[in-house]
Amino acid sequence: MKAAERLRRFIHPGSLRFQLLSRSLLILAALLMLIGVFQYLVMQQFVYENKAESLKSQISSFPRETWQLLTDRDDGVSGRRPMLFLPADASLAIIDANGAIQAVSMGDKMADPPELSPEEYQAAMNKSRKEVNYRVMNDSDGEEQLLVLQPLEWKGQMIGLIQVNTSTKPLKEMLASQLLTFLSLSVLALIGGMIAFLPVLRRTLIPLSNMVHTVERIDAGNLAERIPSRQGQLEIDRLALSFNGMLERLESSFEAEKEAKEQMRRFVADASHELRTPLTSIHGFLEVLLRGAMHQPEQLRKALISMYGESERINKLVQDLLLLAKLDRAPVMELADGDLNRVLRELEPQLRLLAGQRHVTLALTEEAKGKYDPDKMKQVVLNLFHNAVQHTDQVKGDILILTETVPGGVELTVRDNGTGIGKRHLPHLFDRFYRSESSRTRKYGGAGLGLSITKSIVDAHGGSIRVSSAEGQGSSFIVTLPAAVPPLHGYVEGHR
Repeated sequence: MKAAERLRRFIHPGSLRFQLLSRSLLILAALLMLIGVFQYLVMQQFVYENKAESLKSQISSFPRETWQLLTDRDDGVSGRRPMLFLPADASLAIIDANGAIQAVSMGDKMADPPELSPEEYQAAMNKSRKEVNYRVMNDSDGEEQLLVLQPLEWKGQMIGLIQVNTSTKPLKEMLASQLLTFLSLSVLALIGGMIAFLPVLRRTLIPLSNMVHTVERIDAGNLAERIPSRQGQLEIDRLALSFNGMLERLESSFEAEKEAKEQMRRFVADASHELRTPLTSIHGFLEVLLRGAMHQPEQLRKALISMYGESERINKLVQDLLLLAKLDRAPVMELADGDLNRVLRELEPQLRLLAGQRHVTLALTEEAKGKYDPDKMKQVVLNLFHNAVQHTDQVKGDILILTETVPGGVELTVRDNGTGIGKRHLPHLFDRFYRSESSRTRKYGGAGLGLSITKSIVDAHGGSIRVSSAEGQGSSFIVTLPAAVPPLHGYVEGHR
């Protein structure tokens, strides 16, 4: 079955092996045909010239007196006709100076000798005796003849032409035999070429076959499969490299899509959970009020305060989600060069109020020039500071805000001595709705969006944010912003 399937694939017109083999054999056959035609024409000319040379040699071997006898000239020489030894299929004629033709010797079963025009005979008389003058033409019966003309002189005087003609049939039969032999050898060469080319073709296409098998396995779902990129054939190797690169991009795209779907699933689940909790709380308070608590002023006041707090929580969650959506879509940043220290000094009273009894230290460099949006950077500072407040002790908490200039930018660091973050949480810290400890952040009304918003704002600035933390050792959040563009003083002064 496997052998039959392989044969079916091989002889299929769409098979690459079949196409390469058939086209190669077709080209070889065309070349052999051209060689055969060229050989036939060359051989035909050679055979005709050789035959003409042979007839000319025979004519030249006769004594000159023979031609005088044949012309019956009145020079006192006997008119007895000599014997001429010519091939059986040849005939001889003499053309006098006036162009009259006289048949001297006729071959067996031959028609009258072919006749040329007087002009052609005259042109032949003017040619050298050493030159082989022949032509091919038909006789009166329509049979092709090889005609040889030789000038005839007697005592230094041109007295006519000797014309010898013979049938070309034997010559053509010999040429046909040679052509048949060549065709037979050509067929054998084609068969031998096919037999020799098959294993070479099979071995040449092994890398391509391996690539097909690999692609079939990839199509079955094994995206981790790769094609060997070094198989000894430049084109196949380049194709393998390109295909492997495409697979890498596809695999990355699939992984990214899978991760995006998982993030979306978690996002929807977490958002639903965050919204359900305050809504459930509000629903519970409303049920209590409807059961009669609304007629008790103290309970009514507590219920309204609680519902107001839950509604504020829902409002903040919705605002955060809208902000994230804007940042994801096309954040509009009013970037300008400025000193980051000014933002921190403006926020210092608010930060100390949020810190309560915690110790807050601002360690600001002389200049922290960067390119940023002041309003958005205030939100970044507040988010990071609020995160530090949540995770530090109310009395023993220590929060440090540090700015410093680094090559190519400026850094803002918010460091605390709080509980720290476990190593397994660090890769997911900026994911939306992610909490390292849900009970702790929920206590302060957080939904796990603050750090996600912070990262989105920093990314929109073209900056970066990273975290360094360990459990029980506090945390450090480092924000890096692009440096401010220095003014071109020389250019400005030169154009005043």
